[in-house]
Amino acid sequence: MKHINDFLLGNYKQPAPDTLRGEVYDVVFESHTRKGKAFDVALLITILVSVIVVMIDSVPAIHAEYKEEFYILEWVFTLLFSIEYLLRLWCVDNRKGYALSLYGLIDLISILPTYFSLLIGGAQYLLVIRAIRLLRIFRVLKMPLYLSEGSSLIQALLRSYRKINVFLLFILTLVTVLGSLMYLIEGHTHGFTSIPESIYWAIVTLTTVGYGDISPETPLGKIVACIIMLSGYAIIAVPTGIVTSEMTKLKGEEHDKRTCPKCNKNTLDRSASYCANCGTELPTNPNA
Repeated sequence: MKHINDFLLGNYKQPAPDTLRGEVYDVVFESHTRKGKAFDVALLITILVSVIVVMIDSVPAIHAEYKEEFYILEWVFTLLFSIEYLLRLWCVDNRKGYALSLYGLIDLISILPTYFSLLIGGAQYLLVIRAIRLLRIFRVLKMPLYLSEGSSLIQALLRSYRKINVFLLFILTLVTVLGSLMYLIEGHTHGFTSIPESIYWAIVTLTTVGYGDISPETPLGKIVACIIMLSGYAIIAVPTGIVTSEMTKLKGEEHDKRTCPKCNKNTLDRSASYCANCGTELPTNPNA
Protein backbone atom coordinates (compact mmCIF):
# COMPACT_ATOMS: atom_id res chain seq x y z
CA MET A 1 0.00 0.00 0.00
CA LYS A 2 2.86 2.38 0.82
CA HIS A 3 4.35 2.05 -2.66
CA ILE A 4 0.97 2.67 -4.25
CA ASN A 5 0.43 5.77 -2.11
CA ASP A 6 3.90 7.03 -3.04
CA PHE A 7 3.05 6.51 -6.72
CA LEU A 8 -0.34 8.25 -6.50
CA LEU A 9 0.44 11.00 -4.03
CA GLY A 10 4.18 11.32 -4.54
CA ASN A 11 7.00 11.13 -2.00
CA TYR A 12 8.72 14.39 -2.82
CA LYS A 13 10.42 15.29 0.51
CA GLN A 14 9.89 19.02 0.91
CA PRO A 15 13.11 21.04 1.29
CA ALA A 16 13.71 23.47 4.16
CA PRO A 17 10.96 26.14 4.00
CA ASP A 18 13.35 29.04 4.67
CA THR A 19 15.31 28.41 1.45
CA LEU A 20 14.62 29.47 -2.13
CA ARG A 21 13.84 25.87 -3.09
CA GLY A 22 11.43 25.66 -0.17
CA GLU A 23 9.60 28.80 -1.31
CA VAL A 24 9.37 27.51 -4.86
CA TYR A 25 8.10 24.15 -3.54
CA ASP A 26 5.29 25.90 -1.67
CA VAL A 27 4.21 27.58 -4.91
CA VAL A 28 4.40 24.68 -7.38
CA PHE A 29 3.44 21.76 -5.12
CA GLU A 30 1.19 23.22 -2.43
CA SER A 31 -2.14 25.01 -2.67
CA HIS A 32 -2.65 26.17 0.93
CA THR A 33 -0.99 29.53 0.21
CA ARG A 34 -2.35 32.32 -1.98
CA LYS A 35 0.58 32.03 -4.38
CA GLY A 36 0.30 28.25 -4.56
CA LYS A 37 -3.42 28.36 -5.27
CA ALA A 38 -2.95 31.09 -7.90
CA PHE A 39 -0.21 29.00 -9.56
CA ASP A 40 -2.42 25.91 -9.69
CA VAL A 41 -5.39 27.82 -11.10
CA ALA A 42 -3.17 29.43 -13.75
CA LEU A 43 -1.69 26.01 -14.56
CA LEU A 44 -5.11 24.41 -14.98
CA ILE A 45 -6.27 27.22 -17.26
CA THR A 46 -3.11 26.91 -19.35
CA ILE A 47 -3.54 23.15 -19.65
CA LEU A 48 -7.18 23.57 -20.69
CA VAL A 49 -6.33 26.19 -23.31
CA SER A 50 -3.46 24.08 -24.70
CA VAL A 51 -5.76 21.06 -25.08
CA ILE A 52 -8.38 23.18 -26.85
CA VAL A 53 -5.70 24.55 -29.20
CA VAL A 54 -4.59 21.02 -30.13
CA MET A 55 -8.19 19.97 -30.78
CA ILE A 56 -8.95 23.02 -32.94
CA ASP A 57 -5.68 22.55 -34.81
CA SER A 58 -6.84 19.06 -35.85
CA VAL A 59 -9.69 20.59 -37.92
CA PRO A 60 -8.31 20.61 -41.51
CA ALA A 61 -9.87 23.92 -42.60
CA ILE A 62 -8.69 25.82 -39.51
CA HIS A 63 -5.27 24.19 -39.59
CA ALA A 64 -4.75 25.23 -43.22
CA GLU A 65 -5.49 28.89 -42.44
CA TYR A 66 -3.73 29.25 -39.07
CA LYS A 67 -1.00 26.62 -39.31
CA GLU A 68 1.85 28.92 -38.31
CA GLU A 69 -0.04 30.47 -35.39
CA PHE A 70 -0.91 27.06 -33.97
CA TYR A 71 2.69 25.90 -34.38
CA ILE A 72 3.98 28.90 -32.41
CA LEU A 73 1.33 28.48 -29.71
CA GLU A 74 2.17 24.81 -29.28
CA TRP A 75 5.83 25.53 -28.72
CA VAL A 76 4.98 28.32 -26.27
CA PHE A 77 2.85 25.90 -24.24
CA THR A 78 5.50 23.18 -24.43
CA LEU A 79 8.25 25.51 -23.23
CA LEU A 80 6.08 26.73 -20.34
CA PHE A 81 5.31 23.18 -19.26
CA SER A 82 8.96 22.18 -19.68
CA ILE A 83 10.03 25.01 -17.37
CA GLU A 84 7.37 23.96 -14.88
CA TYR A 85 8.56 20.34 -14.97
CA LEU A 86 12.20 21.37 -14.44
CA LEU A 87 11.16 23.63 -11.54
CA ARG A 88 9.38 20.73 -9.89
CA LEU A 89 12.47 18.53 -10.28
CA TRP A 90 14.73 21.27 -8.95
CA CYS A 91 12.79 22.18 -5.82
CA VAL A 92 12.21 18.68 -4.37
CA ASP A 93 14.73 16.71 -2.35
CA ASN A 94 13.58 13.36 -3.71
CA ARG A 95 13.74 13.97 -7.48
CA LYS A 96 13.35 10.29 -8.29
CA GLY A 97 10.24 10.12 -6.09
CA TYR A 98 8.63 12.93 -8.09
CA ALA A 99 9.80 11.71 -11.51
CA LEU A 100 8.39 8.20 -10.92
CA SER A 101 5.11 9.34 -9.30
CA LEU A 102 1.81 9.48 -11.18
CA TYR A 103 1.90 13.26 -11.55
CA GLY A 104 5.59 13.28 -12.43
CA LEU A 105 5.10 10.79 -15.26
CA ILE A 106 2.04 12.69 -16.54
CA ASP A 107 3.96 15.97 -16.42
CA LEU A 108 6.78 14.44 -18.47
CA ILE A 109 4.56 12.65 -20.99
CA SER A 110 2.55 15.84 -21.58
CA ILE A 111 5.57 17.66 -23.04
CA LEU A 112 7.27 14.86 -24.97
CA PRO A 113 4.95 14.73 -28.04
CA THR A 114 5.98 18.22 -29.21
CA TYR A 115 9.65 17.25 -29.12
CA PHE A 116 8.83 13.94 -30.81
CA SER A 117 7.04 15.87 -33.57
CA LEU A 118 10.44 17.10 -34.73
CA LEU A 119 11.21 13.48 -35.62
CA ILE A 120 7.73 12.00 -36.19
CA GLY A 121 5.11 13.95 -38.11
CA GLY A 122 1.73 14.25 -36.40
CA ALA A 123 3.03 13.29 -32.95
CA GLN A 124 1.96 16.69 -31.61
CA TYR A 125 -1.69 15.61 -31.69
CA LEU A 126 -0.91 13.24 -28.82
CA LEU A 127 -0.81 16.37 -26.67
CA VAL A 128 -4.48 15.91 -25.82
CA ILE A 129 -3.13 13.67 -23.05
CA ARG A 130 -2.47 16.95 -21.26
CA ALA A 131 -6.12 16.78 -20.27
CA ILE A 132 -5.06 14.11 -17.76
CA ARG A 133 -3.13 16.80 -15.92
CA LEU A 134 -6.44 18.37 -14.99
CA LEU A 135 -6.41 15.73 -12.23
CA ARG A 136 -4.47 18.36 -10.32
CA ILE A 137 -7.78 20.07 -9.67
CA PHE A 138 -8.27 17.53 -6.86
CA ARG A 139 -5.36 19.15 -5.05
CA VAL A 140 -6.55 22.69 -5.71
CA LEU A 141 -10.00 21.88 -4.35
CA LYS A 142 -8.41 20.06 -1.39
CA MET A 143 -10.07 16.75 -2.16
CA PRO A 144 -7.39 14.15 -1.20
CA LEU A 145 -10.19 11.70 -0.42
CA TYR A 146 -10.50 10.99 -4.15
CA LEU A 147 -6.80 10.10 -4.29
CA SER A 148 -6.95 7.83 -1.24
CA GLU A 149 -10.01 6.07 -2.66
CA GLY A 150 -8.15 5.67 -5.94
CA SER A 151 -5.32 4.03 -4.01
CA SER A 152 -7.79 1.61 -2.41
CA LEU A 153 -9.24 0.74 -5.82
CA ILE A 154 -5.81 0.03 -7.31
CA GLN A 155 -4.89 -2.08 -4.28
CA ALA A 156 -8.11 -4.07 -4.68
CA LEU A 157 -7.37 -4.63 -8.38
CA LEU A 158 -3.84 -5.83 -7.59
CA ARG A 159 -5.11 -8.25 -4.96
CA SER A 160 -7.77 -9.69 -7.27
CA TYR A 161 -5.73 -9.90 -10.49
CA ARG A 162 -5.17 -13.67 -10.16
CA LYS A 163 -8.88 -14.34 -9.89
CA ILE A 164 -9.54 -11.99 -12.79
CA ASN A 165 -6.86 -13.73 -14.87
CA VAL A 166 -8.57 -17.09 -14.25
CA PHE A 167 -11.89 -15.52 -15.19
CA LEU A 168 -10.44 -14.10 -18.42
CA LEU A 169 -8.93 -17.49 -19.28
CA PHE A 170 -12.36 -19.05 -18.80
CA ILE A 171 -13.93 -16.41 -21.06
CA LEU A 172 -11.32 -16.97 -23.78
CA THR A 173 -11.96 -20.70 -23.63
CA LEU A 174 -15.71 -20.15 -23.71
CA VAL A 175 -15.72 -17.84 -26.76
CA THR A 176 -13.34 -20.19 -28.59
CA VAL A 177 -15.69 -23.14 -28.05
CA LEU A 178 -18.81 -21.14 -28.86
CA GLY A 179 -17.23 -19.51 -31.90
CA SER A 180 -16.14 -22.87 -33.25
CA LEU A 181 -19.63 -24.25 -32.63
CA MET A 182 -21.26 -21.38 -34.52
CA TYR A 183 -18.80 -21.89 -37.38
CA LEU A 184 -20.04 -25.48 -37.68
CA ILE A 185 -23.70 -24.50 -37.39
CA GLU A 186 -23.81 -21.44 -39.67
CA GLY A 187 -20.80 -21.86 -41.96
CA HIS A 188 -19.66 -19.66 -44.84
CA THR A 189 -23.16 -19.18 -46.21
CA HIS A 190 -24.26 -16.98 -43.29
CA GLY A 191 -21.09 -14.95 -42.85
CA PHE A 192 -19.19 -17.18 -40.43
CA THR A 193 -16.31 -17.57 -42.88
CA SER A 194 -13.69 -18.81 -40.39
CA ILE A 195 -13.26 -19.80 -36.76
CA PRO A 196 -11.50 -16.49 -35.86
CA GLU A 197 -14.42 -14.61 -37.45
CA SER A 198 -16.85 -16.74 -35.45
CA ILE A 199 -14.89 -16.12 -32.23
CA TYR A 200 -15.12 -12.38 -32.93
CA TRP A 201 -18.91 -12.76 -33.21
CA ALA A 202 -19.00 -14.73 -29.94
CA ILE A 203 -17.06 -12.00 -28.11
CA VAL A 204 -19.33 -9.26 -29.47
CA THR A 205 -22.42 -11.25 -28.52
CA LEU A 206 -21.19 -12.32 -25.07
CA THR A 207 -20.35 -8.73 -24.14
CA THR A 208 -23.85 -7.70 -25.35
CA VAL A 209 -22.33 -5.15 -27.75
CA GLY A 210 -24.09 -6.58 -30.80
CA TYR A 211 -22.66 -4.79 -33.83
CA GLY A 212 -24.92 -6.77 -36.15
CA ASP A 213 -22.32 -7.17 -38.92
CA ILE A 214 -22.65 -10.96 -38.53
CA SER A 215 -25.78 -12.74 -37.29
CA PRO A 216 -27.02 -16.34 -37.25
CA GLU A 217 -29.84 -17.29 -39.59
CA THR A 218 -30.53 -20.93 -38.76
CA PRO A 219 -32.89 -21.85 -35.88
CA LEU A 220 -30.16 -23.72 -34.02
CA GLY A 221 -27.74 -20.82 -34.45
CA LYS A 222 -30.32 -18.39 -33.05
CA ILE A 223 -30.87 -20.62 -30.01
CA VAL A 224 -27.11 -20.70 -29.32
CA ALA A 225 -26.97 -16.92 -29.78
CA CYS A 226 -29.76 -16.45 -27.23
CA ILE A 227 -27.91 -18.61 -24.70
CA ILE A 228 -24.72 -16.59 -25.25
CA MET A 229 -26.53 -13.25 -24.84
CA LEU A 230 -28.26 -14.32 -21.62
CA SER A 231 -24.96 -15.67 -20.29
CA GLY A 232 -23.31 -12.35 -21.05
CA TYR A 233 -25.38 -10.51 -18.45
CA ALA A 234 -24.28 -12.92 -15.72
CA ILE A 235 -20.63 -13.05 -16.79
CA ILE A 236 -20.17 -9.27 -16.90
CA ALA A 237 -21.00 -9.07 -13.17
CA VAL A 238 -18.26 -11.53 -12.14
CA PRO A 239 -15.19 -9.22 -12.23
CA THR A 240 -17.21 -6.50 -10.50
CA GLY A 241 -18.00 -8.92 -7.68
CA ILE A 242 -14.34 -9.97 -7.39
CA VAL A 243 -13.07 -6.40 -7.06
CA THR A 244 -15.91 -5.39 -4.72
CA SER A 245 -15.07 -8.31 -2.45
CA GLU A 246 -11.43 -7.23 -2.22
CA MET A 247 -12.42 -3.62 -1.51
CA THR A 248 -14.66 -4.83 1.32
CA LYS A 249 -11.73 -6.76 2.79
CA LEU A 250 -9.52 -3.66 2.54
CA LYS A 251 -12.12 -1.58 4.35
CA GLY A 252 -12.17 -4.18 7.13
CA GLU A 253 -8.39 -4.09 7.40
CA GLU A 254 -8.38 -0.29 7.54
CA HIS A 255 -10.92 -0.43 10.36
CA ASP A 256 -8.42 -2.40 12.43
CA LYS A 257 -5.83 0.39 12.09
CA ARG A 258 -5.68 3.99 13.21
CA THR A 259 -3.97 7.22 12.19
CA CYS A 260 -1.26 9.15 14.02
CA PRO A 261 -2.54 12.70 14.73
CA LYS A 262 0.89 14.19 13.98
CA CYS A 263 2.37 12.42 10.93
CA ASN A 264 -0.92 10.95 9.59
CA LYS A 265 0.57 7.47 9.34
CA ASN A 266 -2.49 5.23 8.97
CA THR A 267 -0.97 1.76 9.40
CA LEU A 268 -0.77 1.78 13.20
CA ASP A 269 -1.95 -1.11 15.34
CA ARG A 270 -4.97 -0.13 17.42
CA SER A 271 -3.23 -1.38 20.60
CA ALA A 272 -0.06 0.72 20.06
CA SER A 273 0.80 3.46 22.58
CA TYR A 274 3.29 5.33 20.40
CA CYS A 275 3.56 5.98 16.67
CA ALA A 276 6.23 3.79 15.08
CA ASN A 277 6.94 6.51 12.53
CA CYS A 278 7.40 9.69 14.59
CA GLY A 279 7.20 8.50 18.23
CA THR A 280 4.14 10.59 19.11
CA GLU A 281 2.13 9.31 22.06
CA LEU A 282 -1.21 8.04 20.82
CA PRO A 283 -4.61 8.55 22.49
CA THR A 284 -5.48 5.86 24.98
CA ASN A 285 -8.87 5.35 23.31
CA PRO A 286 -8.24 2.73 20.60
CA ASN A 287 -11.16 4.13 18.59
CA ALA A 288 -9.61 7.64 18.43
